[in-house]
Amino acid sequence: MAQVGHEVRVFDIDAAKLAMLARGIPPFYEPGFQELLQSTLASGRLLFTESPKEAIEGAQLHFVCVGTPQQQGADAADLSYVEAAFQAVVEHADRPGLVVGKSTVPVGTAERLSNSLSRPDKVCELEVAWNPEFLREGSAIADTLKPDRLVFGVTSESAEGLLVEVYNEILEGGIPYITTDLATSEMVKVAANSFLATKISFINAMAEICEVAGADVVTLSRALGYDERIGARFLHAGLGFGGGCLPKDIRAFSARAGELGAADAVSFLREIDKINLRRRERLVSLVGSAFSGDFLGRHIAVLGAAFKPNSDDVRDSPALNVAAAMHLKGASVRVHDPQAISNAKKMFPTLTYCESIEDACRDADLVVLATEWSDYRVIDPKEFSEIVRRPVLVDGRNALDHSLWTQAGWKVYALGRGKLNR
Repeated sequence: MAQVGHEVRVFDIDAAKLAMLARGIPPFYEPGFQELLQSTLASGRLLFTESPKEAIEGAQLHFVCVGTPQQQGADAADLSYVEAAFQAVVEHADRPGLVVGKSTVPVGTAERLSNSLSRPDKVCELEVAWNPEFLREGSAIADTLKPDRLVFGVTSESAEGLLVEVYNEILEGGIPYITTDLATSEMVKVAANSFLATKISFINAMAEICEVAGADVVTLSRALGYDERIGARFLHAGLGFGGGCLPKDIRAFSARAGELGAADAVSFLREIDKINLRRRERLVSLVGSAFSGDFLGRHIAVLGAAFKPNSDDVRDSPALNVAAAMHLKGASVRVHDPQAISNAKKMFPTLTYCESIEDACRDADLVVLATEWSDYRVIDPKEFSEIVRRPVLVDGRNALDHSLWTQAGWKVYALGRGKLNR
């Protein structure tokens, strides 16, 4: 918002993060974010504050961008952070305004929050709108400034007009926008994530068949992707999805559908979740097959800790889950990641972490590619064959040129590649 010319004040309850941001230091890794942060700070249009009063008073729009994690011991979303943020706006707003939800929430949340703002004792008129975000970690800046579309869930023409005005510079670039009701705007986000999760798990289910049938899921995926009705994006078989969005969002969607009496409509999402988690078990099994089932004392290098490349996010990371599972089976596991080591150490402190790819792979009995960072795609397999103890590769992401590795003397295993694994 500051980049497109607005005056922005940011409040958060995490004082340490605010202090870092105020100094132009991102508290997480996202390509290009530090430069954007520093340039907007220099413009004077961006202020970080520990005071909700300072952030909220005088503002015309209040964007609520807090997380909605999975509830402890349940599938439903934890809305306590959203509710607390809305309450802060109610307490400190001193002029009529629009409270715009960006968080991924169960359908019906916006209406409920809107009703909570309609108390007779409120100081000023506040209206609720919902404007879901569709950014992807690793390309968040482009997805925000040049999105595929914008969705405005509103209850009045004035709210729509204000959002169009706020996003004017982005919309002038030809970005389409859809105006709808609150419930539909909430549904757009969870439906989109459910569809993406379904597409990923579909090709991974096909990978399971390919493995037992002796077929090649990479070639299958390429052939399917040429069909315009299907498309190639998100049709890439491998270790499956993780992170702080898709896993918890499909579970929360299922839980909400159950509350609404429509559990059968999304019952397939339970299977999608199971397929996704099975990929982690299958990769560990694939590694085990290279050792005849005996992990004890084996030295394994795991390349990747983040749930996806160009991010330091390790929430529900398939890579870390696999590394921890092999460690529990008695293997000596060394993990490398270009950006996520610090976060990984907090989550799995018992694993060994290496600052360089070479250190992780030195004297390894087997190398696992678990996150498809570009750093790993450019590894020279001939050079690394002299570093490892045994040249054995398990490509958990189907991201490497297997012919190049086999020519360099490596034995290659991969998910969904029946011909390779026989």
